[in-house]
Amino acid sequence: MSEIIKLRKGFDIKLVGKAERKKGEVDQPETFALKPTDFLGIQRPKLHVAEGDQVKVGTPILFDKKQDQVQYVSPVSGEIAEIVRGEKRRLLEVRILADKEMEHVTFDKHSVSEIANLSREHVVSQLTASGVWPNIIQRPYGVVANPEDEPKAIFISGFDSHPLAPDYGYLFHGTEQYFQEGINILKKLTPGAVHLNVNADGEISQVFSQAQNVQLNKFSGPHPAGNVGVQIHHLDPINKGEVAWTINPFGVIQIGKLFLEGIYDSSKMVAVAGSEVKQPQYYKTHIGASISKFVEGNINSDNVRYISGNVLTGEQITSNGYIGFYDHLVTVVPEGDYYEMFGWIKPSFNKLSFHRAFGLLSFLSPGKEHKLDTNLRGEPRPFVQTGTFEQVTPMDIYPTYLLKAILAEDFDDMEGLGIYEVIEEDFALCEFIDVSKHNVQGILREGLELMQHS
Repeated sequence: MSEIIKLRKGFDIKLVGKAERKKGEVDQPETFALKPTDFLGIQRPKLHVAEGDQVKVGTPILFDKKQDQVQYVSPVSGEIAEIVRGEKRRLLEVRILADKEMEHVTFDKHSVSEIANLSREHVVSQLTASGVWPNIIQRPYGVVANPEDEPKAIFISGFDSHPLAPDYGYLFHGTEQYFQEGINILKKLTPGAVHLNVNADGEISQVFSQAQNVQLNKFSGPHPAGNVGVQIHHLDPINKGEVAWTINPFGVIQIGKLFLEGIYDSSKMVAVAGSEVKQPQYYKTHIGASISKFVEGNINSDNVRYISGNVLTGEQITSNGYIGFYDHLVTVVPEGDYYEMFGWIKPSFNKLSFHRAFGLLSFLSPGKEHKLDTNLRGEPRPFVQTGTFEQVTPMDIYPTYLLKAILAEDFDDMEGLGIYEVIEEDFALCEFIDVSKHNVQGILREGLELMQHS
């Protein structure tokens, strides 16, 4: 029986509109997109394709010149419809007009017994060529892992504690065999343990509870208990010079399918949720899908914000924008484009706030679900020393001092204050409760890039 790690610090943001455990039936989107901006660490993306080219599922679309063995592949078969660039010709999206029936590039297929005898070199070669490798993220820095590294351990978070997070038990139901073989493949990549971390406060999916060849760890507590960075901190903290890898359960399942069936399977379940969604539920689609079919006729009002991901760390997109590579959630909330007189200081019984003076009802009714919009209720101002960042960060780190060290570009203090252990999602709650309205996640990313390239 594994020990339960109980976290006291944090804050659960309960929002109206959680997706029901049922699958909606709609036509598949006509277009899909591969977005290089989803992959942190890509510095010089280079294209394999041009507009008008025909591709299959698994056809290489682009690579990073700095790490050219890692291929980023097409999630669907069809025609390259448009290559979208931004300022200074920065590559933003490769849009694909999808076929009705999917054709796949084929890779080596292996039996369970053959997988047990595969070498690390063969595994890395197939993972990098097939498009599955970008699921593996390196800590520190939160970038796509370098295949030449050997991590001290691999960590998988088996639950998501973000607002309106999808139910992993529903998302990954029936994938036990693929998940197990994915674990067996990952075990070949590290001399250390493969940690599988599950939620002690809820039902544990059969996909995870029956997994073998892993170290099962249980976590209890409010968000960010589901963040893999928080879990690493309490299991095996990252020190200077060390490397650990993380991967989402979906990526583990993709690895298992790749080796058992010899294909890059981009099919996934996505939850469409939020207070402005008429029928919050799940949809089966593919990586990089346009959300247009899922939200058409399913939204309560016109003045809304569409987010690929969750409200704390997700990316704002349009009503026909594309779901991010790592996302299993589309959130739709009211747009907060209005002015509220003294909104930054006026207490209310209807506001959700970590600060008792501003959100009285959230403490009197901790289980209440709230309908929140995007209004910041204030503007950026100098850092206010409140001590609250530490109350929502269940790690032995002082976020305020770390952020100030980043702003001062003090490399020694950044290192000493724990920058190797965190990425944006670990400080997202700090940004949510910040009375100074700073872009906390943006500041942290600047610090991570300074350290990575120093």
